[in-house]
Amino acid sequence: MNTTLMFLISTLTMSLAAPALAQPPAPPAWPDGAGAWDAAQQALRDLQLAQIPPMPPMPPLPPRKQSPLGDRAQLLYDQGRDAIERGRYEQAVERFERLIEMKAKTTDAALYWKAYSLERLGDRVKALTTLGDLLKQFADSRWIKDAKALELELRQASGQTVSPAAQNNEELKLLALRGLMQNDPDQALPIIEKMLNGSDTPRVKEQALFVLSQSRAPRAREIIAGIAKGTTNPDLQLRAIRYLGILHASPELLVAYQGDPSIDVRKAIANTLFAQRDAATLVTLARAEKDPEMKRELVSKLSLMKNKEATDYLLELLK
Repeated sequence: MNTTLMFLISTLTMSLAAPALAQPPAPPAWPDGAGAWDAAQQALRDLQLAQIPPMPPMPPLPPRKQSPLGDRAQLLYDQGRDAIERGRYEQAVERFERLIEMKAKTTDAALYWKAYSLERLGDRVKALTTLGDLLKQFADSRWIKDAKALELELRQASGQTVSPAAQNNEELKLLALRGLMQNDPDQALPIIEKMLNGSDTPRVKEQALFVLSQSRAPRAREIIAGIAKGTTNPDLQLRAIRYLGILHASPELLVAYQGDPSIDVRKAIANTLFAQRDAATLVTLARAEKDPEMKRELVSKLSLMKNKEATDYLLELLK
């Protein structure tokens, strides 16, 4: 038999027969040179690897946690509002109908904006039906006030009496409002406040709030702060929060945060304070926050801020 083959068989036999030895036996002198010895060692390693059992499969990854509104629901809502802003009411109706079918937590808002879009398309019957669904299914919704105002206008438009505040006059009302604010702010402010808390359409209210945000009068800031506390529909509240951030109105944002249990509103206020680099107010909120999710949100924002107040608070958490 070939010398190399005999030596390989001998080496493999010794390895398998004595696996528990602390030290492997020294290899005997090899007559055919180092290359044959390397080949024998490789064969031995291949044999040992073949005896290793396969690794069990990895467990599946947990599903990705969605945002509070749900990524898809929020996208549909934003697309519907954008379609309204661009006058594409058919597209808006389609987006809000899909959102309503999803039964997301913004269903009440979707019902309102669907009715609003249907009214713009001239379909008053479907608009009233949609508003009826909103009033019946979400009696405690913050959209009820706006829904009742729109329902009143629709019923008046369908009968003999036409409201002087009809939606066709929106542009004229906004132009008059801007001019009055420039020429006589003291007279304009009470009118704007009444519009924000009255039966005007959401579009008029949003524009009125924008006009108000351009004023530096203390009373204007007070009115915006009142809206930020949730005295009207949620969309207008979020706009007021952003305007308070632009005005660097941290005390008012702090009060709005402490008075609203909604996690979405609190996150919006935290985002506004973060954008303004107001670490001191964020630290104040973080120290008092009891909700674990919101606490993580605040600490996460503070961890991104290169600020002494933020750093001191993070060190405080580590003690």
